[in-house]
Amino acid sequence: MTEVTELVELSADAAGLSRQDRLAQLRRQIASIPSRGDTSFSGPSVSGPGVSVAGVSVAGVSGTSAAASESVADRDRPVVDRAHKAGVLPVPEGIAALLPQGGLVRGTVVSVEGAASLLLGLVASVTASGGHVAVIGQPRLGLLAAYEMGAQLERLALIPAPGPDPVEIAAVLLDGMDLVILGLAGASVSPSRARAVVARARSKGSTLVVTEGHWDGAEVRLDARVHGYGGFGQGRELGRGRLSSLSLAVRARGRSFQPRTTRLDICSAAGRVEWVPSRPVEDVSSQVVSEQVVS
Repeated sequence: MTEVTELVELSADAAGLSRQDRLAQLRRQIASIPSRGDTSFSGPSVSGPGVSVAGVSVAGVSGTSAAASESVADRDRPVVDRAHKAGVLPVPEGIAALLPQGGLVRGTVVSVEGAASLLLGLVASVTASGGHVAVIGQPRLGLLAAYEMGAQLERLALIPAPGPDPVEIAAVLLDGMDLVILGLAGASVSPSRARAVVARARSKGSTLVVTEGHWDGAEVRLDARVHGYGGFGQGRELGRGRLSSLSLAVRARGRSFQPRTTRLDICSAAGRVEWVPSRPVEDVSSQVVSEQVVS
C-alpha cells in the first residue's frame, strides 16, 4: 500500500531552527504551490532542513487502486457550486442554505465547533471544486472520510504539528491557499492579533476556519452536533448491523443574519458519502416565538 504522506510537516529536526527560519521555509514551500484554481497540481515533492513536502497519494488511502481513484475523481461531488461563485467557497449540500452567500466568503474568518464531519465536508467541497486547502493542528483528521466525501487529496496540505505559534503558520499559508483550517488546541487569540490575521485573509482572498479555541470577530460561527445514527436495526435487531448514516444538527450564526438551524444526514453508500438535508432551515428566533405561543 502506498504510503499517505503529509503534504507539509514540520519535523522534529526543525526544533533547532529559529522562528524566522521556519517561516522562511514555509514561504518557500508556499511559493512552489500552483496558483489557486490550477488543476494540474499533482503533488510535487520538496524538502529542506526541518520541513518536508510531499504529495498525498489517493491510491494510498485504505489500499484504494489507481483505477478506483479515477472513478472517485469522476463521480458527483458534494459541492453546491462546482465553479464556486466569485468570492465564495463551496460547502456541502445543506450547509449552503444556512449561509447568506451560499458558501464561505473569501477574506473572512469562520469559527467551526463540534463534530469533525463538518470540517471534512468543507475540505471535500473546496478541493473537489479545484481549490487548495491547508489543515493546521489537526493530527487526527480522517483522510479516508474526506476522500469518501469527494476530497481531492493532492490539493490538501496537512501540518499536524505546527509548533508553538500555529497562528503565524496560518497567516503564512493564507498567501497560497483558498481555505486554511486552524486548530487552536483550546487557545484564545487576542483581538489585536485576530484583526491582523483577518486583514491578511482579506488582502489575499483566502478564508480562515478556526476550531477548538476562541477567536474574536469571526464573521460566521457554525456548530455541528451528532443527533443520531442509522444502520443499527430496529426492535430485536437494535444494536446490530453497520453504521450507514450520521445525523447532524447544525447551527449557524453571524454578524449579518439571524441564527439558523438545520438537520443533515451524512449517508454512506457504494463507497461514497453524501450530505442529505433532512429538515429545512429554520430561524432560531422563529423557533423561540413558536415555543412561547405553545406554552
